[in-house]
Amino acid sequence: MEGSPIPVLTVPTAPYEDQRPAGGGGLRRPTGLFEGQRNYLPNFIQSVLSSIDLRDRQGCTMVVGSDGRYFSKTATEIVVQMAAANGIGRLIIGQNGILSTPAVSCIIRKIKAAGGIILTASHCPGGPGGEFGVKFNVANGVEIVDPVDIYLNLLRTVFDFHAIKSLLTGPSQLKIRVDAMHGVMGPYVRKVLCDELGAPANSAINCVPLEDFGGQHPDPNLTYATTLLEAMKGGEYGFGAAFDADGDRYMILGQNGFFVSPSDSLAIIAANLSCIPYFRQMGIRGFGRSMPTSTALDRVAKSMKVPVYETPAGWRFFSNLMDSGRCNLCGEESFGTGSDHLREKDGLWAVLVWLSIIAARKQSVEEIVRDHWAKFGRHYYCRFDYEGLDPKATYYIMRDLEALVTDKSFIGQQFAVGSHVYSVAKTDSFEYVDPVDGTVTKKQGLRIIFSDASRLIFRLSSSSGVRATLRLYAESYERDPSGHDQEPQAVLSPLIAIALKISQIHERTGRRGPTVIT
Repeated sequence: MEGSPIPVLTVPTAPYEDQRPAGGGGLRRPTGLFEGQRNYLPNFIQSVLSSIDLRDRQGCTMVVGSDGRYFSKTATEIVVQMAAANGIGRLIIGQNGILSTPAVSCIIRKIKAAGGIILTASHCPGGPGGEFGVKFNVANGVEIVDPVDIYLNLLRTVFDFHAIKSLLTGPSQLKIRVDAMHGVMGPYVRKVLCDELGAPANSAINCVPLEDFGGQHPDPNLTYATTLLEAMKGGEYGFGAAFDADGDRYMILGQNGFFVSPSDSLAIIAANLSCIPYFRQMGIRGFGRSMPTSTALDRVAKSMKVPVYETPAGWRFFSNLMDSGRCNLCGEESFGTGSDHLREKDGLWAVLVWLSIIAARKQSVEEIVRDHWAKFGRHYYCRFDYEGLDPKATYYIMRDLEALVTDKSFIGQQFAVGSHVYSVAKTDSFEYVDPVDGTVTKKQGLRIIFSDASRLIFRLSSSSGVRATLRLYAESYERDPSGHDQEPQAVLSPLIAIALKISQIHERTGRRGPTVIT
């Protein structure tokens, strides 16, 4: 009742050593830990709330949302109770607890909230045997908001909705297929693409958020978004897209299943920003990419005479650059792209950019990509993920590999694979000096750069601390248009062979191959 004091209970607890936030600014662990370990979630939430100055709590607002996965309802209740107990003045919660990660960022910026707590494990599977997570964005009433409206209003200021609607409804209607993968994006896809922009209702599939994502892995890539891929291969649809569980990652497909790699997508978006009213008004200040992302973006930036910032993986590095006005388009090879309209990667934003480019250029997805390759050359690229490895084994693999490749004698070494000979030009353990505040971030991956600009990168992923993921990236550049129709795996197989030989990943892990190839 109004005016009645809320009883606050102080609970004794002990810290968990595995709760250090990962590069993305959050915690991701098996759901069983959150359900079964005493105070596992409350400990982490208390740490987040304790980061807010006591003097500011009563007057501050926080945003709370989830991707709807299993355990989200219970977790939301815990967050609400703890926020009240910590004296947070106001909470904004998505209807039914659901808000996409981009929408949380949008609301935080619009209402100048102190921050946001997002209950998601991103593209990881849900359910009791899946994963759960908490991300926080930092920038006694509870307000329930429509999960789409505020975000939709922002998109209207960024894009030419009339042009996109004409593309989707006009005489030469582009037929699209969009898969929300039973994650949080279902309501956004329905309201934005169907209700607002006129796409037929059957354009959107898997739009009901489910706790276990329908038993599927909500990761928008060729391995897991097979329903969309098969639909696109049929040739009926000219444009396809899929989103991950919390809506910040995306995949683009063209007619007949033509795949646009995330690195190519980022570079093509950069080269066509003049199609977007937001960028025509704001101008283009610079680009950012994570170090493992292909250097296709760099070639576009050079032609446009704008800087490129190469950062470690993790969107927080881009946020710093955008806050300082240094760049306004950023992306990662892990299917994430965004601009300074938010401080998060934004899957639906990227899809609307692509639709805007198609509307402006009056070309198909494949034609746009091939024109880009003809102008800038093609960057063949792939990533091998070795998931669920023993953390100790991966530590020693990376330790030994670093000792090998950073030794001075490694420079100039030649590796012959078939008719290919690769000469090592440069190696390092990547470290980043933030140009905004001078912060140094070390040991962000091992790089081998060859004399022909081909690259090999080895990196440990910090998404989950229970088992380790070792990632291997390979990139090769082809300028000659006659070489643009090769299979990436065929082009990159000599580089992969070198990487496997010097790292001994298979021998030291007992694996015969990667878990996922993207």
